[in-house]
Formats: sequence, structure tokens, C-alpha cells
Amino acid sequence: MAPAITLAAEAPKLSAANTGFMLICSALVMLMTPGLAFFYGGMVRVKSTLNMLMMSFISLGIVTILWVLYGFSMAFGTDSGSLIGWNSDWVGLSNIGLTQLWDGYTIPIFVFLVFQLMFAIITPALISGALADRVKFSAWALFITLWATVVYFPVAHWVWGAGGWAFELGVIDFAGGTAVHINAGAAALGVILVIGKRVGFKRDPMRPHSLPLVMFGAGLLWFGWFGFNAGSWLGNDDGVGALMFVNTQVATAAAMLAWLAYEKIRHGAFTTLGAASGAVAGLVAITPAGGAVSPLGAIAVGVIAGVLCAMAVGLKYKFGYDDSLDVVGVHLVGGVVGSLLIGFFASGHGQSDVAGLFYGGGLTQFWKQCAGVFAVLAYSLIVSALLAFILDKTIGMRVPEDDEIAGIDQAEHAETAYDFSGAGGGAAKTAGVAAAVAGAESKKVDA
Repeated sequence: MAPAITLAAEAPKLSAANTGFMLICSALVMLMTPGLAFFYGGMVRVKSTLNMLMMSFISLGIVTILWVLYGFSMAFGTDSGSLIGWNSDWVGLSNIGLTQLWDGYTIPIFVFLVFQLMFAIITPALISGALADRVKFSAWALFITLWATVVYFPVAHWVWGAGGWAFELGVIDFAGGTAVHINAGAAALGVILVIGKRVGFKRDPMRPHSLPLVMFGAGLLWFGWFGFNAGSWLGNDDGVGALMFVNTQVATAAAMLAWLAYEKIRHGAFTTLGAASGAVAGLVAITPAGGAVSPLGAIAVGVIAGVLCAMAVGLKYKFGYDDSLDVVGVHLVGGVVGSLLIGFFASGHGQSDVAGLFYGGGLTQFWKQCAGVFAVLAYSLIVSALLAFILDKTIGMRVPEDDEIAGIDQAEHAETAYDFSGAGGGAAKTAGVAAAVAGAESKKVDA
């Protein structure tokens, strides 16, 4: 009998199909940041619309430059102590070949890094919704710079970087339940505890000024989230990305319906804001879990997240923290719910053979998920609060009270979202109405 010949495993080759697929997914994730801007922009009062848009858009500029200079190296470079990465060849994205593949995959490093860049951009943008109406734009830009450097880049390494402690522990986070949503939600809570409430919180009406804009933004988020989630498998060869795509749709639909049902029972109406918020809650919750659960499991994740997030948004009135646009209630709570439910609903037939409690796997994975969830939550909460405290005591985080009352758009950007000067009465009438509104709000504050 001839001796057996052992052949070395064939090295991966660049796949044009996977490369194209991932570039499309990257573009979809980029679209989510403008979608988020419209979603948040419609939820604020008219005098804060532009500021809310800009707080998302500025992240596209700042984080892109940081990622090129050192962010990608910190997040995905060679591990150091299971806490941070570094690769000097990636500083400034130098010494990366055009066809050099991401280790173990069939896509170029450039494709992987630009996909991950879009995650890095939207994560700090998520925080902005909690701070509506009251933060200096310059302070916000500096906060993004510091927060991405000392919070997002290290946490991304923990969760997704080779050698990161959560990655090595076996914490499952398919597309960002911990690194993106818990991270951003905990940061939002940390910052608002430092900077305080809006003028008139729990006293003045602070209703969304444009629900159509909210629905448009939610639609863009839902659309872009398919790239966010399905693309996180970094290819399309084995069906796991397709499972994630299906579960993204299923969980989002279930969460929207569950939120609306809760809203009808609790408040007596089905609202458009509830539909949009429920959809986002489902998208958040399925993000970490969608590669591990079945479509029936995705329904369960969506329903549970929809109800719990709908309940959680009211906690700000009970406990007195001013989470302007429910970042804590939707992203923090939704991220925690989706991440922990992996320990119960992981089927063992998705991204790995890990099974949760309901599929005979016991609670082993649940405890791993707890470690990842609460470590990221605590780190982001504490460090974000410290950053906000330092900035508040140095350059100041908040705009003056008069500017907040009159409108942060005019104070910080010298613009207004809507110009009615050509409609029935001209500029003088418009200015008079604006002055009257500002005067009325000022009287409320004085009272």
C-alpha cells in the first residue's frame, strides 16, 4: 500500500464575488449613519433639527480620519494583553497590498477595514440621540475623538480582534450587540448623568417635529441593517450570511408588532413613533444573535426585545435621567436582551455548534454572554462619564441656557432647518412668530 500523502490546506484565494458583496454591504452600513441622522432629526423639536443631523454627520468625518491614522491598528492589529491591538504597518493604512487578504478569508484587507470603519462611524453617532438640544457642537466633536480612541477601538478588539479577551472566551456577538449597541447605550447613560437634563424636561412638551422624517430614517436604517448584519460573516459561501439576513427581517417585524401591541394595551393607540422604535429595537436585538438562532428563535428575540424596550423607554421619567431620544431604552436594553438571549436560543446549527439552554446546551454560553455584556457596559459607562466630566469642567459641554431655549440650530450652526419666509407673510412674519415662541418658552422657564 502506498504511503498516505497529506496535502496542505489550500490557501484562500481572493473571491471577486465575496469582495463585491462586502463592498456593497459596506456602502449599506455607511447609509445607516445618514438614516440615523434623519431618524433622530425627526424626533427632536424643530429648533434642534440641524444640530441633530450634524451630530451624526460629523462622525463620518472624524472617525474616518482616526480609523486611517490608528483606529484600525488599535482594533484589529496584533493583540497585546487581550486588551488592545497594534500593527505599525497599518498606521496610515500603509504597507497593505491591494490584493492582500484578510487572514482566513477571501476578501482584501482594504475591504475588511472599510466595512469595519462604517461600524466605527455609526457607534458614536448613536450616542448623540441621548444628548439632543443641549451640547456644544465643538465639545461633541472632541468627545467623539476621545471616545472612539479610548472606548470604541479597544472594545472592538475585545469582541472581534484575534486575541481579544471576549473573542477568546467565546462571547458571541455576530454584528455588534456589545461592541456597538451596549457600548453606545452605556456611553449615552454615562454622559447624560454628567451633563444633566434639558431645560423644561418633564414640564414642556418635547414631541417629534416630523414623524414622516422619523419613518424615513427608520426605513433607511432597516435597509442598511441587512448589510450591517449579513455582511458581518465576511462572505457568502456557506449560508450563514443568508440566515442572518432572514433573521434580521424576521426579528425586526416581530419587535415592531410587539411594541405596537404593548403600546395599544398600555396607552390605547398604535403610533408611528412606536412602529419606528419597535423596528429599531428588533434590529438592535438580533444584531448579536442572528447567526446563532433559528428564524423561530428570531421571532422570540424580536418579541421579547420589542416589549422590554417599549417598557424601558419610560424609565427615564421614573428615574429622572434625560435620555432625549431613548438611546438607553432601545440600544442599551435591546443590546443586552439580544446578547443574553443567545444563551437560551442558540440552536447549534448556525454560525457554530454552540447550543443554548433551550437546545440542550445548558447555561454555559449564557454566562459567557453575561461576562461580555456587563464588562462592556461597565467600561463604557464609567469611561464615557469621565470623558464628559473632564470636557464639561474644561471647555464646557452644554450651550448656554438662553441658546438652548431659543434653539441650538441658530446658536451653533447659524441656520434653521426650515425657511418659511416665502410662505404667506414673508420673513418679518416668520421672525415675529419665532420671537413669540422663544418668548413663550422663556416665560415658562422663568415661571
